[in-house]
Amino acid sequence: MINFSNEPGRKDETRHNKLNSETLHDSTVLQHQHQGVVYWFTGLSGAGKTTVGSLFFQRLRDQKNNVVYLDGDVLREVFSGSHGHSPEERKNLAMHYSRLSRMLAGQGMDVVIATISMFHDVRRWNRQNIEQYQEIYLKVPIDVLVKRDQKGLYSRAIRGEVNNIIGLDVEVEEPKCPDHIIVNDGTNTPSQVTQALLDVMFP
Repeated sequence: MINFSNEPGRKDETRHNKLNSETLHDSTVLQHQHQGVVYWFTGLSGAGKTTVGSLFFQRLRDQKNNVVYLDGDVLREVFSGSHGHSPEERKNLAMHYSRLSRMLAGQGMDVVIATISMFHDVRRWNRQNIEQYQEIYLKVPIDVLVKRDQKGLYSRAIRGEVNNIIGLDVEVEEPKCPDHIIVNDGTNTPSQVTQALLDVMFP
């Protein structure tokens, strides 16, 4: 089942244009005259944010040039050195992602980013500082994620091999007012989930 829920975000800034070549061509021409959109895909590890986020990016990229994809795992490598996995270090790292996204959007780039970044302070900063911000929350119960265990992360945490895992030994600061909620229970394929999201965002 794909279950979408629209929560009150900054609806006056939400683009309701149809996703078509003409609309996206106009956006490309005017990319230096307005702020880009940041599509912030968030969710716990294994929720599907990277898969759905990358498919969403590909669909946008097929129609326009001024769009970039950022993945949290890759960004961690980019900003590696002083960032561990404690809650405070994770939050500081997430703020780097936010500032990078804002910088790119300020240059007219649409940004699709897939990241856990489960912190109220980070999402609040995004809404206050990113002119066009869309938050997409992929919601999956922790027990389902543990059963999936796609990266082996949860089983390692249960065995005590790793710690500071959000949802297990680190409290989840679940998004309070995302623009879109996807209950990603695995019934539909990632492509179907992505298409449903596009249909909602660009009716």
